Formats: sequence, structure tokens, C-alpha cells
Amino acid sequence: MPPRTAARKKSPTKPPKAVLQIASEALPFAKTGGLADVLGALPPALARLGWDVTLVLPKYRGVEGGEVVERFTITVGGFAREVAFVQAPLPDGARAILVDCPELYDRPQLYTEDGVDYPDNPRRFAFLVRAALEFAARGATRPSIVHAHDWQAGLAPVYLRSLYANHPRLVGTPTVFTIHNLAYQGLFEPDWLPRLDLGWDEFTVDRLEYWNRISFLKGAINGAQAITTVSPRYADEIQTSEFGFGFDGILQARRADLVGILNGIDTNEWDPAHDRFLPQPYSAADLDGKRAAKIELLRRYGLPTDTAAVSRPLVGMVSRMVDQKGLDLLAALGAELPRLDATFIVLGTGDARYQDFWRSLAAAHPDRVGAQIGFDEGLAHLIEGGADIFLMPSRFEPSGLNQMYSMRYGTVPLVHAVGGLADTVTPKTGFVFDDYTPAALLACLTQALATFGDGRKWRALQKAGMAKDFSWDRSAKEYVKIYDRVSRLD
Repeated sequence: MPPRTAARKKSPTKPPKAVLQIASEALPFAKTGGLADVLGALPPALARLGWDVTLVLPKYRGVEGGEVVERFTITVGGFAREVAFVQAPLPDGARAILVDCPELYDRPQLYTEDGVDYPDNPRRFAFLVRAALEFAARGATRPSIVHAHDWQAGLAPVYLRSLYANHPRLVGTPTVFTIHNLAYQGLFEPDWLPRLDLGWDEFTVDRLEYWNRISFLKGAINGAQAITTVSPRYADEIQTSEFGFGFDGILQARRADLVGILNGIDTNEWDPAHDRFLPQPYSAADLDGKRAAKIELLRRYGLPTDTAAVSRPLVGMVSRMVDQKGLDLLAALGAELPRLDATFIVLGTGDARYQDFWRSLAAAHPDRVGAQIGFDEGLAHLIEGGADIFLMPSRFEPSGLNQMYSMRYGTVPLVHAVGGLADTVTPKTGFVFDDYTPAALLACLTQALATFGDGRKWRALQKAGMAKDFSWDRSAKEYVKIYDRVSRLD
């Protein structure tokens, strides 16, 4: 009789790797800035790596589509409302859940109106976090990670540590918190604490208290297992007094858990070979279509399209018109810019003084300067395709996306050496200035215009930029490393 063999133990089935993302905006549903671009691209990239990804965000006014998959009551403090949870598919198997509570989210803008913050923003975004966690708790798959973004989702680590500390489904769920822009800190009066179901024990310097107010951002930084931000350089910068906005000491205390992961770009949406907003496709191997885009861009702005105008370097900018984006430097050069052998076109909205600056400059120099106040997605693509040089003279820039779009489109970026700009643009792919002064910007711009006259050097800059990999697949792999570390996934 053959010897008996021990019965092989059946390995337990591993739970699926699932991440619950919480954010206040995401493409294609709602956008005020780069946060929406990130949350439109990161969930599908994580899904491509085998993760079960659910993104939860508010259902704002004008957001259509989707299917109601749950309906139940969410309570924050004494505020209780029935919520419809609307599911909408995202690419590659990820999904979005839109929290439909019209009293909180059916408003003209996302965060402010007439430049003034909505006074109930603490409740609006605490409600978002509670809704996301309650929805996840009812799901078939327990989240391995909760990944919260910016101050609007900052109470996720706080609630998981307090209200959900003994929850049968969410107990012990680790959190990753991403800072997209440290300048926005979610600061409110402390009397909001009981209205958010938080005790006064949270009003301490090692939790939410910040100069006698509460900060959702601080609560997240102190409560999350890992903190990420959107470029390696910015992770270092925000630990300094120059760029820390008062949070440098708080972040230094968590430096061992702080990682900078460079944002990616959606290489399907931003691809000159397949861009529906360009008059004809082009690639690094054949740049002819870039000239067609330039002519169309000049025409759209009502600028000359004769041979001399098309041969002249075209400098483009798509930006919020605020100090952070370097508009103060450009305004200081108002008399100098029209004297340069270049054409300038801008698209954006922001502070009235900068909108008026560009309008006035365009009115005074209608053959050299074009300005459009507002935002137009198609025009933004056309500027990336048709411009020769793209301006990003930001005072600080956590990651930046347009410099990456520009390089992919063979448009040479000119940037201030900060944050993600310094991490992505080198002398081989663009132009970089160090000192944040009008003189330094003008010198760098003058150098770029001179280099444009050397066709061989210019094509080398274009092709080096177009060869770079800024895809979200690269960035998503770095996030997975963080997820695996904090969740101890086998």
C-alpha cells in the first residue's frame, strides 16, 4: 500500500485589492483645476493594474447620466438627508459614485459664489466623506485602502480613526492622503466640531487645531498612514517656510511618511496623433500638422496668418490668472512683451486685474497679442498643438500638467524651476529660470525666442520632449507601492 500523503491545505482566497477614492471633483463630471484631471485619469490607471477602484464625489448641478444603485440616509451632526448614489462607469473597469444631495451640491459653483466660500462647506464635504464611507461599508468588497484627496476629503482619516474605529467592515482600514495644493487648507471655526460629529478632543495641535481654528487638511496629515503629494520636488518644498504655507513644521513631523509622486497625463486624451480638436494629426516623425494647428490658432484669435506671422514664434498660455501662476511677472513686463519678435495668445480666467491686463494688451497690439477670458477645452488643446512655446512662470507649482501636455505636443515649455515643473522640464526639453523676477523671466523668454531661430536645435528640443513618458500608468505603479506598504497586502 502506498504511503498516505497529507491532505494539501486549501489556501484561503485573497480578498480583492480595492481602493476607495474620495475627491471633490473629477473629469468628466466637474472641474475647477488639476485635481479633476488627476481623478479622471488615476482610477482607470489603477484599474489597469488589477485594482477594484471606486471614486466617490458629489453630484453637482449639471452632471447627468449614471444609474441610481443605492438610496439611504446620511447623517452628519443634526443634518440628515436621504441620498441617491448614482453609479457611472469610468474607463478600464473603474467606477464613479456620485452623491446626489441637491441641498448641498446643486449650486451654481463647486466651492464659492461671487468669490465667497459657501458658509456650509464644512458640512458639504464632511457629508461627502461620510457618504463615501457608508457606501463602502455596504458594498460586497471591503476597501483595502481609502485614498482621500485635498482638504475636501480630509476628514476621511479622522472619521476612520474616530467614528469608524470599531466598525465591523471598516475597522483598521488604512488611509492615504494626497495634497494637490497646500495653499488650500480647509480652515473653519472650531464650533463646527460637534456639527460634524467630532469631539472636542480633536481640537488639539496633534489633530485638527490650527491657530485656534480647525483644519481639515491638518487632520488628514496627522491621521493618514501615508501622505503623498504630486511631485518629488514639491514634497521637499512644502517642508520649507517658503512653500509650506504654515504647514512646514506639521509636514516635517511626518516626513518619513511623505512621498512625492509625479502626476501623469491622460495620453489618450492628450495625443497629437489622435486629437479631435486639431485640424490635422501629427507626431514626432512628422510635425507638419503642427503648422496647420498654428494657422488655425492664429485665425481663432483673429491674428494675422500671413507668412511672416506664421514664421514668428507663437507663445501660448492656458492658466488661471492669479499670482501663483506668475501673472504678476507677466504684468510687470507689459511694456516689454509686445517689443519681442513673437506673438502671444492666452486663455484663462482669474483676478480681474490680470484679465484686464491681457484685454488691454490685446487691444493695444491686435496683431501680436490675443486674449480670451474663460475656458474652452477644445481651444486649450489647440493652443497646445499650435503654440511654439508654452509659458508656465508659476511662483509655485505642485505638479503642473500643461508642461507635460506641451512636451507631448512638440510645444517647448518655459517654466520657473519649482515643484513638478523642475521635475519634468530640463534644458534638453525646454527653458527654465531660477529667480522669480520679471528680469529672469524676460531673459529666459529672450533665450527661447533666439533658439527658435535655429531649426535644428528647436527640433531637437521638440523631439526630446515628445519622447518622454508622462503616462498615468507610470504614476499609478508608484501609488500601488504606497498602497501595498500601508495595507500590508501579500
